[in-house]
Amino acid sequence: MSFGDPHNPYGQQPPQAPQGQPGYGYPQQAPQGGYAYPQQAPQAYPGGPVGYPGAPAYEMQMPGGAKAARVILFIIGGLQVLTGLLFIVGGAVFAAVLSDSGYSSSTEDAGAVGTLGVVVGLLCIGLALWPILTAAKMAKGRGGVRVSGILYGSLQVLFAAVGLVGNMIALSADDHAPAAFGVVAALPSLVSLALGITVIVGLAKAGDYFRRPQY
Repeated sequence: MSFGDPHNPYGQQPPQAPQGQPGYGYPQQAPQGGYAYPQQAPQAYPGGPVGYPGAPAYEMQMPGGAKAARVILFIIGGLQVLTGLLFIVGGAVFAAVLSDSGYSSSTEDAGAVGTLGVVVGLLCIGLALWPILTAAKMAKGRGGVRVSGILYGSLQVLFAAVGLVGNMIALSADDHAPAAFGVVAALPSLVSLALGITVIVGLAKAGDYFRRPQY
């Protein structure tokens, strides 16, 4: 097909490509943000899974041993609070009974007993704040909370061991005491010993949890 003499101004000119549309001889430009451009890779956040900007960081779950230690600390603290209340109420009731006896010496003794019950009860309640606050702060606590729990568990084991030794000495000194009585008397110390060891082991193995990054 001929388009005429190129030197002839009246000859037929070749068709031009439409304005605004790419011709067949020109490369087409890929649209911005299309498939020709690589997508931005997701960013990784320390301590968490791969996410996008604004994604929440991964929260490490509390280990099972730490959860068990936390429950035990709450239980021990609650029992100490009940023990303190019993000392206060028991001392008041015993003091009232002595006062009603009518003797002057009994009245003086009643005041001493009531005061002793209040002091011991308040002491028990004050000491109960240690395990309760330690357990309450374990969800967001750091290494200091872990040390506090381990120290409390160690004291628990120490007092339980002293109680067991005392029971064994008392049992060996009394030849007429039955063996079953010694087992029953030592049962609270054995339970206390087991709980203290559980707290120590559970918190000792949860070092990574208390060293976790918090955002």
